[in-house]
Amino acid sequence: MKLQSSLPYLLGFGVTASALPQSLTESHRGAASRATVPTIWVAGDSTTAPDGGHNGTEGWGQYLQYSFGTNARVNNSAYAGRSARSFTREGRFDRIAQAIQPGDWVIIEFGINDAGTLTNGSTSSTGDKGRPPCPGVGDETCTVIFNNVTETVYTFPHYIKTAASKFLDLGASGIIISEQLPTNVWESGTYTFKQSRFAYYDMLSVLELGGPSAHVYFVQHGSYAAQAQKLLGKEVVDKEYPMDHTHTAPFLADVHSQAFVLGLKCGTSPLAGLVVNATARIEMERGSCLPANATLPI
Repeated sequence: MKLQSSLPYLLGFGVTASALPQSLTESHRGAASRATVPTIWVAGDSTTAPDGGHNGTEGWGQYLQYSFGTNARVNNSAYAGRSARSFTREGRFDRIAQAIQPGDWVIIEFGINDAGTLTNGSTSSTGDKGRPPCPGVGDETCTVIFNNVTETVYTFPHYIKTAASKFLDLGASGIIISEQLPTNVWESGTYTFKQSRFAYYDMLSVLELGGPSAHVYFVQHGSYAAQAQKLLGKEVVDKEYPMDHTHTAPFLADVHSQAFVLGLKCGTSPLAGLVVNATARIEMERGSCLPANATLPI
């Protein structure tokens, strides 16, 4: 299959050929200062962040603005190398909380850097790098020495729920807790995808926060991204992982952004109402809505 450019797809939604993610984001920042529109805050790791994992890669959050046009401003606050734990410890959730306004939305997506075993005596560049959570799904805690300081480490759901609760208390319209992206689903030579345990932790967090009735929603981003990669085929997808099996080139980052939007529009979140591209148009490119039963908090 011939490698495609994402530009024709973007032009189909009225994006000019000169528009790039950064310039588009900046133009909408200017528009946001002149009119009251909600901000969509995005918290995540390098698979989401500006400049991705570097070396020509890009995070999917950089393309999200295209799907909201002038209906919302996207602030991509994701940062490479971070887990839910380190994003919390470094005050990155707090910085979003300091800037958030009533009516804004927050998307939280972690998992890529959250696996691993706690290692006492780690630093930012050695051992576990201060990323893994305490094992468990509840109120369990662990105590470690990190960067020569004693740190109380909580579970993955604890970090996610604490941040989400804070944003809701500050007047956020809603929270999207998003399933982590897959790595290259064609890496083995045949299509292979299995949800990580963090997808379960995400769903559990959404349910324990009250689910859609409490304005908290789960988007099966990883599953929709895997579906999109399957449709693209091995030849295209392999070329879109230029440095490893995790970090994507811009075209696939854009595809992953579209996959997120498809997952959003296939759910019940009011945020989907701000999306400017129709579900049917996305389905033509990235696949259909995934089967879901009534217990899935989408």
